[in-house]
Amino acid sequence: MPLTDYRRACGVRAHWPAAALALLALAPALAAANPADDTPIITRHDARIGGRELAYTAEVGRIAIRDVETGEPHGYMFYTAYRLIPPSQRATATSRPVMFVWDGGPGAPSAWLHFDIAGPKLLQGGQLSDNPDSWLAGADLVMVDPIGTGFSRPTRTAYEHEFYGTVGDVASVTEFVRSWLILHDAVDVPVFLAGESWGAGRAASVAYSLEKRGIDVTGLVLISGGFGLDQHYGSPALLEALGVVDMASTALYWHRSAPDLGNDPSAVRRAAETWVRETYAPALAHLAELSTAKRNRIAGQLSRFTGIEPALIDRRTLLITPHQFRTRLLQREGKVLYLLDGRRTTPPSDEGTPQMLHYLREALGYRTDLPYLGLEDLTQGFAPSGTYPPGVGEQWNYATAPLSPEQVKAAIAAALASGAGPPQLGPPLPGMRQAVALNSHLKALVAVGIYDPYQQCARGQATEDALPPDLRRAISFKCYAGGHAMYLGSPRIRAELTRDVLTLVGASHDK
Repeated sequence: MPLTDYRRACGVRAHWPAAALALLALAPALAAANPADDTPIITRHDARIGGRELAYTAEVGRIAIRDVETGEPHGYMFYTAYRLIPPSQRATATSRPVMFVWDGGPGAPSAWLHFDIAGPKLLQGGQLSDNPDSWLAGADLVMVDPIGTGFSRPTRTAYEHEFYGTVGDVASVTEFVRSWLILHDAVDVPVFLAGESWGAGRAASVAYSLEKRGIDVTGLVLISGGFGLDQHYGSPALLEALGVVDMASTALYWHRSAPDLGNDPSAVRRAAETWVRETYAPALAHLAELSTAKRNRIAGQLSRFTGIEPALIDRRTLLITPHQFRTRLLQREGKVLYLLDGRRTTPPSDEGTPQMLHYLREALGYRTDLPYLGLEDLTQGFAPSGTYPPGVGEQWNYATAPLSPEQVKAAIAAALASGAGPPQLGPPLPGMRQAVALNSHLKALVAVGIYDPYQQCARGQATEDALPPDLRRAISFKCYAGGHAMYLGSPRIRAELTRDVLTLVGASHDK
C-alpha cells in the first residue's frame, strides 16, 4: 500500500469600483505564459450558491516562501482565492471570515476539495457547474497547494527537503497563511483552516503555529484525519475494539454480517457497540488471561459482526487490522475493498481532469506551462537530467525527531502491515490541544465517514466522550454515511457537511 495520498489512492478587497471590475475581465489576456513575478491574476464571476446569486472575485497566484534571514525565496506556493463582492458600494466585507483549504496526501493538491465540495464550481459527470453547496456562502476561500503539489514548486532541488516532510510542511504552510493575510490586508479577519486526511493534522498543527505567532485562528474543519491531537483519550482497549463497529457497517453493506443481526444499519451498529463494550474490549484488556475456549468464542462473535471467517482471525491477538479486513472480507470472490471507502472495490473515476485544468489555466487565466501536480504527472514537463524525480509522497520525511534507520524501517513496516495509515516517526507535532491552550475560543468540526477504514466513527465518538472539558468545549465530532471523502457522489451528504461547516463559521463569527 503506498504511503502517499490517502484520499485518491485511494491584495484584493471585497469592495471594487466599477472601473476596476471592468478591467478584471481582461486579466486572463494579460497573464504571463509562466507567471514568475508573483502578480496575482484576478477575474470577476457570478454563481448561484446557497439559493442566492453571489458575485465574487477569483484570484490565482503564487506567494514566495522566503528564508527569513536572507529574504531569498525557497519556494512558491500556488493558491486560488475566492472573495465575495458586496452587493453595494456602501457595503463592506473587510471582516468577512477567510478559510484556508487544503487536502492531504502528503503530496496532494487542493483540487479535490476545491472542485468536489468547497469551491464555487462543482465537478459532476466530468463537467464544472455552479456549486450550490460551496463554502463561499459563509466565508471567503483560499485553496492552498503545498510545495510540490499543483503549480507550487521549490526554487531549487536543494530546498526540496525543507518542504517534503512533516515538520517543514507545517512550517511552510504556516508561513503561507501569515504572508497571504498580510499581503491581502486581512490580518484582522476571522481565520479558519480546513484540511482533509493528512491535511487535517496539518491544519491543527498550523493553527498552533499561527497562534504562537499571535495570529488568532477562529475555527478548524478536520475531515477524515482525526482530531489533530498529540495524545489519545479514553481506554486503549476500548478504542482498539470499537473499530469492529465500523467494520460491522461495511460487512452489512456487503451482506456479510450474521443474518440474525438484521438489515437495519443503525441497529447493527448498536448491537456491535454493545458487544464491544460489554465483551470484546474487556477481553482485549485481559488478553493474556483468556483461555483457548474463550478466544474461540470471541473469534466467532467477531466473525458475526465483521463477516471475516473465524479461521482467518488470529487467536493470539484477536484483532482484525484495517488491511486484513479490506483483503479478507471478499476474499472468496477475489476482491479487495477500496482503500478509502469500504463500499467499493475500485476507486472512483478521475474524470474531469481536463475541465479542472482548463478552468485554472483559461477561465481563471493562470496560463502556466508547469504541470499541475496531482492532476498532471511530472513526466509531462522537462527533466534536465532526463530522469524524473519521485513524487512528493515517495520522498516524504515523516520523522518529527532524529531517528535511526532501524527505527524508520520498523515504523514503516508496521504501518504497511496494519494498513491503518502513514507511519508515526517521532512524537506528534503540537496541534489542537496546544492551540486551544493558547486560544480558548478556538472551535473545531471533526468530520468522519462511517465507511472510512482509517478514521472510524465509533472510535471518534469514544474519543470525544473522553476529552477533558476544555477540548470538549472546543471540538464537535460528527459521523456521516460515507467514506473517506464522504461527500463524493452524495448531494445529500455534501449539503449536510456544508451546513455543518457554515454553522461552525457562523457561530464563531457571531461572537
